[in-house]
Amino acid sequence: MRTINFYKLTAAGNDFVLIDNRNNLISEHEHSALALKLCDRRYCIGGDGLILLEKSNKADFRMRYYNSDGSHASMCGNGGRSIARFAYELGIVKTNMKFETDAGLITAEIKSDTVVNLALYDPKDLKLDINLEIDGKKFEISCLNTGVPHAVIFVNDIETIDVFKYGRLIRYHEYFAPAGTNVNFVEIAKENTIFVRTYERGVEDETLACGTGVTASSIISALKGKVSVPVKIITRGKDNLSVSCIFEKSKISNVFLEGPAIVAFTGAVKAE
Repeated sequence: MRTINFYKLTAAGNDFVLIDNRNNLISEHEHSALALKLCDRRYCIGGDGLILLEKSNKADFRMRYYNSDGSHASMCGNGGRSIARFAYELGIVKTNMKFETDAGLITAEIKSDTVVNLALYDPKDLKLDINLEIDGKKFEISCLNTGVPHAVIFVNDIETIDVFKYGRLIRYHEYFAPAGTNVNFVEIAKENTIFVRTYERGVEDETLACGTGVTASSIISALKGKVSVPVKIITRGKDNLSVSCIFEKSKISNVFLEGPAIVAFTGAVKAE
């Protein structure tokens, strides 16, 4: 039985268990099972995902991310901001850093005691206005990969949409097979402000926020002329995030996600 020290961080309502694994305390074959155990809200710490900080030959450190169901994801926006705060708290980096993810290299900046700014990769796989019928209801869906795949649907009243039902049906729709997609429902709130609710693949439920999801939602909202950048996002958890980027002909670049990332508590857990 080992004692594993951890930090619990929350970023706009997304919560994560973070572990310093630079000494390989946790071997790779244990990652998935450990995520399932530690992220269980009834029997352990609880969280939307497990994040391991590891050594990197390319950057200041490496981020390994696992969803609460034990599945691996190449990237998580709010998780990226959380691990930036974690590395800063551990004294590994100063306010500016570069870290490795399974989707590529990312830079981040600690802006204050609560706010972290994350520079994301250039998004890809843009598809606008796909028409799908889901459970007898017609949806116009746009898609963008902002590190992981996202579907974006605009709605008139975000409070009345059944996020779990339709999010799950769209996430598993044959159009997105075999990997599936994350699903974001977006309401235009006011000038340059949107409300976003997200069904997250891997968590398999609505979460209070999703960093890559609000990024995809903001970019698609701007591309469709509904807002202009920078975009302010209000999440289900009522936190505020901001997304900015540059549009150059058919290219989207200089994507930044900024918002809160704070340490909720620290502790230790026993694990076999």
